[in-house]
Amino acid sequence: MRAVATALAARTYLPVCFLTVGAAALVATGWISHWGGANFTETLFSLRVSVIGPSTLVIISILMIAERVWPAQQRSPVARGYRQDALYTVLNSTLTLPLIAALSLSFSTVVRSRLPWLTFPRVAVLPHVLVTGAIVIAMDGCNWAAHLANHRSNTLWRFHELHHSQEDMSVLTVFRTHPFVHIVYTVALIPGIVLLANGGLSTGLLIAYAGSVALAHSNIRLSFGPVLGRIFVSPNFHRIHHRLEGRQDVNLGFALTIWDQMFKTAVFPTTETVAIATGLPGRALIVEQQGAKPHHCKVFVAQLLAPWRPMSAEARATLLNADDPREMKA
Repeated sequence: MRAVATALAARTYLPVCFLTVGAAALVATGWISHWGGANFTETLFSLRVSVIGPSTLVIISILMIAERVWPAQQRSPVARGYRQDALYTVLNSTLTLPLIAALSLSFSTVVRSRLPWLTFPRVAVLPHVLVTGAIVIAMDGCNWAAHLANHRSNTLWRFHELHHSQEDMSVLTVFRTHPFVHIVYTVALIPGIVLLANGGLSTGLLIAYAGSVALAHSNIRLSFGPVLGRIFVSPNFHRIHHRLEGRQDVNLGFALTIWDQMFKTAVFPTTETVAIATGLPGRALIVEQQGAKPHHCKVFVAQLLAPWRPMSAEARATLLNADDPREMKA
């Protein structure tokens, strides 16, 4: 048995395997409990409207045009990175959405059943706009915390490094995510669960939030000025988070910069940072930029399977020597 365990450890990265099993158990719990009474089909439809609905497609189209007019970096419309991100856009618009719906409903079911005291009772005097604002701000804070965890935990980083492997940033980079990275982002559901009896977020507001995150990843030379830039995440602000050289566990906010300012992880853009290079130091993950040909499909499959494979000695050395306080944790 020990020999089998040793052989398995040599061929796989066990912490990621354990996390995968935990996610499967969570989804199984939700499925067995019939998603806590929620309608899976309706939830999936709402996700699709938010991610690939007409309004979202219009926002993305406008941002793609803006990238040609005010680019942070000059890039060909058919750059390698853009083509690779197109594959992830298709993946996240199809197969990933049912997984996100299952994880979200299962997590909500478990929290409401095991921690019923978290849900506030209905308070009639609370204005709906106040509740909505509180949910959005708290949700963004939870996303910030989950994002930080992705950088500080080596297990979570194995999923998140794919997002940082992009060397041709664009609005479609928002889709360059591993399907299983969404496990940790289920914590962003907690504010909605807590205030569920007092209100929720409309689909329109979710589309606006998703649009702001897409804008942050776009290849647009844009800051929001000395006032709004201290509140909202701009493309110039978020690009620093993807920089090739220096710490990447900065500017972690999704839509708001207040969390980075509060926890001293904010680095505000300058003229020197607008067009800085992005990507992974040492290319610890196989990327489409390597080699004379991009081999998009081969690289796509390799990137998706990478989290379960053992970390190479070279990748581990790069991680340990990087100017990054991320710890090697399970």
